Amino acid sequence: MIDEENNIVTEQDKPKAEDTYTETQAETLTEEQIIEGQKRRIRSFVRRTGRLTAGQQLGYDRQWDKLGFSLDDGELDLPKAFGRDAYTVLEIGFGMGQSLIEMAKAAPEKNFIGIEVHTPGVGSALRMADEEGVTNIRISEDDAIEVLKQQIADESFDCLQLFFPDPWHKKRHNKRRIVNEEFVQMIRAKLKPGGIIHMATDWQPYAEHMMEVLSAAEGFTNQAGEGQYTPRPDHRPLTKFEKRGEKLGHGVWDLFFEKIS
Repeated sequence: MIDEENNIVTEQDKPKAEDTYTETQAETLTEEQIIEGQKRRIRSFVRRTGRLTAGQQLGYDRQWDKLGFSLDDGELDLPKAFGRDAYTVLEIGFGMGQSLIEMAKAAPEKNFIGIEVHTPGVGSALRMADEEGVTNIRISEDDAIEVLKQQIADESFDCLQLFFPDPWHKKRHNKRRIVNEEFVQMIRAKLKPGGIIHMATDWQPYAEHMMEVLSAAEGFTNQAGEGQYTPRPDHRPLTKFEKRGEKLGHGVWDLFFEKIS
């Protein structure tokens, strides 16, 4: 939900020494080190920490130990983390957290996991959770792909939410889009049988890309019918950004795909 289209090169995007090797270097590296360098993953985001406001810092100070988790914690035991076994929603890229906290507050019977790499956004979500008394949420500020790989067990949650991810609309940046076959199959492994992928975007070419990828994905069916989008459900809050876009005539596309195998 955060605009990342500012061609900023961060430390993680700069070429690393192990990404390219001279013949002399290759002779001194192990095979495993060379393979690891070659496999370095293209990320769908540019991490920016930003400066925290006093309120966001307060959110961290008061709530991180209760609601936060990191890769260092190892695999996440969901019943233990939430103190119960309940329908669980995992959202990637919750921005400043307003809609996620609103959904969690409106559905106290559900568990919510939010993943966001934008530090002020995490602080904002923690602050709102504190103010609203929301406790049915757990938050990570690590790379969502690594969280899924390392911390989320197979067939462990019920719904994946991906709302307004960066469309990376320039052709040379399309490879950075998070929605691709590999990502969808990773989600398929983590979803329970009958689980849902819910995506939303306000960029029509990305909506078409999402539809193409999900429609071709093994193990899923479109709940709205082949090639059809779903009207925004009541449980997805209408953001200020979305309201402004609607007044300008901008469209928003929601997609619901169910795991059938």
